Amino acid sequence: MRTLSLTALAFALWTAPASAEWTLDNDSSRISFVSTKAGSAAEVHGFEAVDGQVDDNGRATITIDLDSVNTAVPIRDERMRTLLFETAENPTATLAASVDMEAVSALDPGQETAMVAEGQLMLRGMVVSLTIDLTVARLSDSRVLVASRKPLVINAGQLGLLDGVEKLREVVGLPSISPAVPVSFVLAFDRQPG
Repeated sequence: MRTLSLTALAFALWTAPASAEWTLDNDSSRISFVSTKAGSAAEVHGFEAVDGQVDDNGRATITIDLDSVNTAVPIRDERMRTLLFETAENPTATLAASVDMEAVSALDPGQETAMVAEGQLMLRGMVVSLTIDLTVARLSDSRVLVASRKPLVINAGQLGLLDGVEKLREVVGLPSISPAVPVSFVLAFDRQPG
């Protein structure tokens, strides 16, 4: 359940040609996470609002609007906002990363490559360092798709969310909710003229 941003995350790193900013296309991007309750019942959730840019120096920033959590159950969405993320005080999660843009700029449209990116996920004043395995595909001269090659596993304790997990467990009356959350993503970026 807090899988967030992480995921999100590092994708932004892809900056093909130097000296152009890339902007995340929210409508074509997905960040998903899996929560596991009662030992073996797993459910897939996601975030509907993600923003991101990569500047001309390869600095990437991805911001996840935690209020946009979508579990397909409105009351559960509200509980996650108030009890887990506490979005009134912590409205977003942010991933910052930096990558070498030369590998992406070397791709022709239709080509893809595997990459490893280092990033930091920030939430509730906590910072978690992440190593992210990615596939980067050049769709056209002005569009790049970045996807996780394997899920990121984020632990609620790393982001100060264990109390929120326990509150959710108590409210719903579950025997357990796993603090480990796999996160995956597919993010599309468009190069802005400049």
